[in-house]
Amino acid sequence: MNLLPSGICFYLSVAICWLTAEVDASWWYMGTLGSQVMCDNIPGLVNKQRQLCRQHPKVMQAIGAGMKDWISECQHQFRNHRWNCNTTVRDHNLFGRLLLRSSREVAFVYAISSAGVVYTLARACSQGDLDSCSCDPSKKGSSRDSKGSFDWGGCSDHVEHAMRFSQTFVDAKERKERDARALMNLHNNRAGRKAVKRFMTLECKCHGVSGSCSIRTCWLAMADFRRTGDHLRKRYNGAVQVAVNQYGTGFTAAHTHFKRPSKNDLVYFEDSPDYCIRDHESGSMGTGGRICNRTSRGMDGCEVMCCGRGYDTSRVSRTTKCECKFHWCCAVHCRDCQQQVDVHTCKSQT
Repeated sequence: MNLLPSGICFYLSVAICWLTAEVDASWWYMGTLGSQVMCDNIPGLVNKQRQLCRQHPKVMQAIGAGMKDWISECQHQFRNHRWNCNTTVRDHNLFGRLLLRSSREVAFVYAISSAGVVYTLARACSQGDLDSCSCDPSKKGSSRDSKGSFDWGGCSDHVEHAMRFSQTFVDAKERKERDARALMNLHNNRAGRKAVKRFMTLECKCHGVSGSCSIRTCWLAMADFRRTGDHLRKRYNGAVQVAVNQYGTGFTAAHTHFKRPSKNDLVYFEDSPDYCIRDHESGSMGTGGRICNRTSRGMDGCEVMCCGRGYDTSRVSRTTKCECKFHWCCAVHCRDCQQQVDVHTCKSQT
């Protein structure tokens, strides 16, 4: 028995559910009937999504398995923020009522999750995990770059295929709704997909006498997902508050001094809560119990993180590697040393 994120209640569009169920891994290979039963019982999917779920059970499995990667990246990017991309297993979706708002945090969640789907699928294609795709078939023959000519070889990540599938599946609900929130979600989904493609790099292997590189074999590869996360975090910092235009087809800046958003910007409608206190209605988990940095003046500092409520200090013992010595050849031997450190945690609201 394996724990699978069978809840590709992935309805990235409204809930981003993650129902974790104990199911036998062989379910995914039971064929059409098994796929239909499972896909028909995932709440929240529209007909198009159910159809794709039935047709591509291995793709759904790959998406579910890849969810932990983009959630982990989201939590890394906001690890020192009052809102730290925390998830809850007690609610009907990963982020609770947070997703009911149209805040910049929600804009980031949609963008990073959409990017995560593209990255996961492209990687699964390149690794040969899926029957429906493999390496990019268009990268054949010869081409040129600033260094000269090269031959296509290796396995280029098929990002275009992953983007098309992601757009069809993830955007299906929003394309059916077409209200203001749907427009916002579609925009941020697209910004996330474009972010993955933005960091495709040409990797090459040299051939020739004595490594002269007279002949090169190259392929296109996705960069580490951290680069996508860093990029989207910058877009979060510069996210544009918008209003729907008079035709209901696009956005205008919410304030006259704001720039008009580009296709790469993240957009949002509502101001964010301060995330200081636990508030079920806004989806805020509060900062009570969060570790803070007593000497920092930044977002991770105790004054900011704890919202002026103060903090508690406790002394804990940590094991660290010390007195490391290099031994020829070729090992490093260290001792385990105990170190007493002060840990500061935000007081809870009274």
